[in-house]
Amino acid sequence: MTARITGHTMTDYYDALETRNPADREADLFARLPDVLRAAMKAPAYAERLKGIDPAKVTSRAALAALPVLRKSDLPALHKAAPPFGGLVSAPLGAFGRLFTSPGPIFEPQAAETDSWGSARAVFAAGLRSGDVVLNTFSYHLTPGGFIFDSAARALGCAVIPAGPGNTEQQFELIEAYRPIAYAGTPDFLKILLDNAEKSGRDVSSIKRAVVSGAAFPPSLQAEIKSRGIDAYQMFGTADLGLVAFETTARDGMVVTENIIFEIVRPGTGDPVPEGDVGEIVVTTLNPHHPWIRLALGDLTAALAGPSASGHTNLRIKGWMGRADQTTKVKGMFVRPEQVAEIGKRHPELGRLRLVVAREGEADVMILKAEAAKASVALADAVGATLRTVTKLGGKVELVASGSLPNDGKVIADERG
Repeated sequence: MTARITGHTMTDYYDALETRNPADREADLFARLPDVLRAAMKAPAYAERLKGIDPAKVTSRAALAALPVLRKSDLPALHKAAPPFGGLVSAPLGAFGRLFTSPGPIFEPQAAETDSWGSARAVFAAGLRSGDVVLNTFSYHLTPGGFIFDSAARALGCAVIPAGPGNTEQQFELIEAYRPIAYAGTPDFLKILLDNAEKSGRDVSSIKRAVVSGAAFPPSLQAEIKSRGIDAYQMFGTADLGLVAFETTARDGMVVTENIIFEIVRPGTGDPVPEGDVGEIVVTTLNPHHPWIRLALGDLTAALAGPSASGHTNLRIKGWMGRADQTTKVKGMFVRPEQVAEIGKRHPELGRLRLVVAREGEADVMILKAEAAKASVALADAVGATLRTVTKLGGKVELVASGSLPNDGKVIADERG
């Protein structure tokens, strides 16, 4: 007899990990983390970054939050200084299955095991099963995108058409010949295919499902794709570490994948945000062959309360909510989110901060809006002095009521138009 979980059967899930007790998941992840840290520290860059850290003591979120954040935006410089992987990988090149590059450049190895990016969960959640045919329009050329979906679908027993992007006429020939039930690619290219098929009278009606990633999928486009008879599911991941979160049939946010430790931190810092606040995604993976320790992706999201109605018990997030790297140039000098965070650390009596950059006449101006339970001229003056010290630029300070600034993760707002 098949077990049932909150109205679902176990056949609705990729494996039993997706429905385990959250406390058991947390205990498992942090029990495995010390060995992953030891493996990471065999690579010279991690050995230097984590110098003085005792892996045996990193068994909680508080202990993990004390480790330094590695920013994805720093990877191109690291890879250039110590090619190919910036000293972050100890395994020899021959231990990997494929070797890729992404814009930056960032160099990425593919582990040799099946579904090495862990993306089969997202494809399964989108309803694909063994025997299905999938049109994969992600690129197979040098970047990992095509292989991320290819390996995931084939791990489920699907047949994959390695179409790659572009060339709609050839895509139509493939669709009419192989009659794929599913599409994998960006939502933008799916719309292009559907529009061109309608204009040219080509039959793409076999496609009933889609797994989309790599571009924004706003509600208006979601509604249009659904109106054309296609059930599309979003997947969020990166070429570096693979699947991060995926959409389920419940359509109530995205569920964080298994076997990663997921954090949301205040942009420019490694400090976890209060529950529900928008912040930057930081991921620690538990793959000892190519571990990532607190990789800050540069993408914003927020956690959602409670488990998914789908029965998946891992953390739910709102999905992609913008970029965390809000660095901007003011009067010829860069101002960074970490500088705004430093002002907050020096004035713990403040709440959320937002540095607004605007124009007055023909000059750049900065206005630091800061939440304060008890506003005073003295506090505003002190914060203004700190603003100048930290950024080397003068600016106005506006103290505002607690809770009045938007919860959107934005700490620098460039309003110069």
